[in-house]
Amino acid sequence: MQLTWTMLFALMALLATAWFWYDSLGAREAANAAAFETCRSTGAALLDGTVAFRRLETVRVAGGSLGFRRTYVFDYTRDGATRQQGFVVMTGRSVDTVGL
Repeated sequence: MQLTWTMLFALMALLATAWFWYDSLGAREAANAAAFETCRSTGAALLDGTVAFRRLETVRVAGGSLGFRRTYVFDYTRDGATRQQGFVVMTGRSVDTVGL
């Protein structure tokens, strides 16, 4: 079997997609941990037990290279009756901001 340009580009696209998926899973795990820890430390309860993806942006990171900034949202309650929404902003796999 001969490697054509089409096959090479398809392979590169597949590898890029797999890398992006893997990177997104790691970022989501970090966002889940940040949301859980923030809720625990403030006395709130994290509802549904997970974060939900909201936004993806490309940004310049340290050194001038391009990276991804992801925003996740989650629901929490302080009194057990009122559902409120918080957010976690991640650049790469590091937490930038957590808001309640």
